[in-house]
Amino acid sequence: MPVADTMLRLAEPPALYEASWSGEILAEVTRTLVGRFGKTPQKALYREAAMREFFPDSLVENYQHLVREMENHPKDRHVLAAAVACRADCLATFNLKDFPAAAAARHKIEVIGPSALLKRLLVLDRALVEQRLRDQAAAINIPLNGLLERLEDSPPGFVSLLRKPPNS
Repeated sequence: MPVADTMLRLAEPPALYEASWSGEILAEVTRTLVGRFGKTPQKALYREAAMREFFPDSLVENYQHLVREMENHPKDRHVLAAAVACRADCLATFNLKDFPAAAAARHKIEVIGPSALLKRLLVLDRALVEQRLRDQAAAINIPLNGLLERLEDSPPGFVSLLRKPPNS
């Protein structure tokens, strides 16, 4: 959860990247929050509604006709199709195994893990990333180091890079 929150905060204006998702992806997130993370359906639906409200331009539509052309894992073809439809440069996912590089490269999309995306954003604008992390920690009422400890396992390498002094 902290990784998703961090990534959403970095997509807020002034955004370091443009987040995109389909209604189908949002529904999948909601199911995962309930099924895997034990969130109540109300909390999961609240998060989905907040994502729709705060990122109205992020919703990808008119991608369904592309699904059957995708060559990645069948259950995730809708995700790659949405990325193709919005002309994404990269697709960030923890589920790299379902997105072979060749299937995405055919559409000029790079598939990367959240850690790789977060590291790129840190290099792009370290000050803004650090500020958003401070804001995130304050919003959940924990010290910044507590947030970094929560983030340390999920996006490996990001927190290590963050803890290094700039230009080292």
